[in-house]
Amino acid sequence: MPPAVDRRDFLARTGRLAAGAALLSAGFAPDAAARRRRGPNERLAIGLIGCGSLGRDHHLANLLRRDDVDVVAVCDVDAEHLGRAAAIAGGRAKALDDHRRVLDRPDVDAVLIATPDHWHAIPAIDACRAGKDVYCEKPLSLTIAEGRAMADAARRYGTVFQTGSQQRSSELFHHACDLVRNGRIGRLRSITAAIGRGPTCDLEPDRTPPSHLDWDAWLGPAPLVPYTPKRCHYTFRWFSDTSGGKVTDWGAHHLDVAQWANGSSLSGPVAVEGRATFPERGLYDTPVTFDVRFRYENGVDLLLTSEGENGVTLRGDDGEIFVSRSRIAATPRDVLAQDVDAGPVRLARSRNHWSNWIDAIRDRSRPICDVEIGHRSATVCHLANIAVRLGRPLRWDPSSERFPDDEEANRMTMRPMRLPYAL
Repeated sequence: MPPAVDRRDFLARTGRLAAGAALLSAGFAPDAAARRRRGPNERLAIGLIGCGSLGRDHHLANLLRRDDVDVVAVCDVDAEHLGRAAAIAGGRAKALDDHRRVLDRPDVDAVLIATPDHWHAIPAIDACRAGKDVYCEKPLSLTIAEGRAMADAARRYGTVFQTGSQQRSSELFHHACDLVRNGRIGRLRSITAAIGRGPTCDLEPDRTPPSHLDWDAWLGPAPLVPYTPKRCHYTFRWFSDTSGGKVTDWGAHHLDVAQWANGSSLSGPVAVEGRATFPERGLYDTPVTFDVRFRYENGVDLLLTSEGENGVTLRGDDGEIFVSRSRIAATPRDVLAQDVDAGPVRLARSRNHWSNWIDAIRDRSRPICDVEIGHRSATVCHLANIAVRLGRPLRWDPSSERFPDDEEANRMTMRPMRLPYAL
């Protein structure tokens, strides 16, 4: 997250993002020397980019407990967050305020990106080009075009890229999807993903940013706006400039599970329509209540809603399954006891999202929530936000990743990025 750039770097970053392809058009080849060769028992050196509560208290704390990795660098543009992360690492990690300095280190094998959503694409693509493997938090992208660019970069440079949709590493969600994919509730007909309402807040006056925060760098590619505490850090989620509200915050989790159960993890819906209410006053501008319906080519209907118990309900001809992070239930009840080992479908299995990523790095395989899967799941979230803002039914082509007959909607699949923080 660079606070400043020199002229050469500025010129290198001024290309515009166009449907995810423009940044790869320069034809750069991956640097074969950039990716270190590791022995089977050698510890991986990881850099953490983004040291807020999620990065610091969740990812960093868990990585430091492992005996197969070393956290060698931590990075943030908030000096307080950076200092706390460095203290947790016990002086073993270099504290840096620019993600490029992490990527410049030859001893760094991989990076874990836990920045706000609008700061995912730039360091992730920079990491791919630098020969580093990547774990990037969900939702993968701020826009559909950014997600496509990230997936294309990972493929171009041979990056092992895990998306932080950790419900793929949950036994409950795996079991539910395994049952559905093996026909234990008959043909799947509909899915409901309930994720709760978005928040609202009152207005608060603009303030001078605290001295420990580089506000310009924190905003990065987002529009330049005055600082207020509620616009920054955790609550970035409720501003459309930096995130997509509850639709992307929780939707990235449950819509990912819905696509997994439907067998559409590498494609997406073909139609979407929805309605939403938005804050009537105050700072936040993302949806508060919403009902968004998607139709898939196989006839499955998916409802994303702000109402009901948080979780995913999967309905088939012969029964239904409800699954959340805390419980799984089925009608009829004996569905959950059915053996799927003899079924035709074998879903990938992961018990730990970090371990799955690290194992994939060692054998150069694709992790359980590979970047393409993360992109497709985030795309469903973005389609929902586009549909409720336009207020009309939309057709979507998951192959071309375009709305076939709606140029206004197509323009909403990408956004300008504030210079010099551009891909």
